[in-house]
Amino acid sequence: MSAEVEEMLKRFQNVKNIIGIVIADYDGIPIKTTLENVQSVHLACHMHLLTEKARQVILDLDATNEFVSMRMRTSYFEMILMPSDNYFIVVLQNPGD
Repeated sequence: MSAEVEEMLKRFQNVKNIIGIVIADYDGIPIKTTLENVQSVHLACHMHLLTEKARQVILDLDATNEFVSMRMRTSYFEMILMPSDNYFIVVLQNPGD
């Protein structure tokens, strides 16, 4: 899994307007991050809860479907949440032009 995580991190770091990346396990603990530790732990904890809620909503609506990704936009940044089997990835980026 470590090589896979490193590859994901490298791939997203080359994308324009990226503020930070957090890769966390399903206990909400950051595995790898480009943000400060406090910010990473806070973001991972909240995104862990959101991932669980999103999975449950999708299963309730259609049991044959699964949660693949979520993109949220605020006035300050965009968050992209992508779950995997053993971890999830949160990418923060400037909404930009």
